Amino acid sequence: MNHQVIFTDVRKVEVQAAEMPTPGPGQVLIRTSKTAISTGTELTMLMADFPEGSKWDQITSYPCSPGYCNVGRIVEVGEGVEGFAVGDRVATGAGHAAWAVMPTSQLFPIPDAIADEVATLWMLGRIAFNGVRRGQVQTGESVAVYGLGLIGLFAGQLARISGARPVIGIDLSPLRRGFAQQCGFDLVLDGAAEDLRKRVEAATRGRMLDCVLEVTGVPSVIPREMELLHKQGRIVIVSSPRGKTQFDFHDFVNSPSLTIIGAHNGSHPPVETWYNQWTPHRNTELLFDFMAAGEVRARHLITHRFAWQDAPAAYAMLMEDRTQAGAVILDWTD
Repeated sequence: MNHQVIFTDVRKVEVQAAEMPTPGPGQVLIRTSKTAISTGTELTMLMADFPEGSKWDQITSYPCSPGYCNVGRIVEVGEGVEGFAVGDRVATGAGHAAWAVMPTSQLFPIPDAIADEVATLWMLGRIAFNGVRRGQVQTGESVAVYGLGLIGLFAGQLARISGARPVIGIDLSPLRRGFAQQCGFDLVLDGAAEDLRKRVEAATRGRMLDCVLEVTGVPSVIPREMELLHKQGRIVIVSSPRGKTQFDFHDFVNSPSLTIIGAHNGSHPPVETWYNQWTPHRNTELLFDFMAAGEVRARHLITHRFAWQDAPAAYAMLMEDRTQAGAVILDWTD
């Protein structure tokens, strides 16, 4: 049987058994090793933390199979599969399940230097990478990452690799601010600090920010983030905010001539061209290269590990206070 995590209703999690999947043409069967819980997307859906009638509401129904950060090995290949073989270790967007069937177009080979549990964070890193690219971060620009969850921590590291200086991390959680310091952020600030603007002004030699990467998902915070930008600055919405943001377009957009950029994971170009080569596969490949070389640090972000049988306890812990956890890994090797 194929055991898998199921959200049966709001705030209710079970591990259920289903029939074993079978690969069809162009597909492979994967034996899962590890999965990572997306504490943003998955908890938003589990807790129904969104307004009625929103896009979140439209895509959330129960029961549902959560997750999209899966690592495992190919154990069977379907007809016509090329480029992959039994025994290959791959990352996929499959959910929290012991076995998964995926098309070869959605397989991402993992370098030997990267451990399974670290590789599970690949999708969160790729989302961050797309945000940095959409923001067109350039060498010497000042960038603030607002929200230091896993995607924000990846975003800051990738912005710094892209040449941004300084890269400033902002969050309410002391644990997350500590992670950012370990990830090499130039400055890490408490989002509740009364002198936040003065600290940003000093760090940017009075110029304020070229770009803000919004990764909190909290709609009410966004106008405060925009206040840290200089005229003609950019704010990139890397998160998927849970609700509406209200602000005066004259005061926050027209007068300062700010640019607001959406950066959902789905905005990756579907095919590689000379004009935009950064498809999901290219960004994932480069992210793994950075991780293997130690230029993007992720292992220290893992704070909790649970056996798959204990998945309900993992979600209960996160629903209590997700800010006290970094990456939460489910182990499917038993």
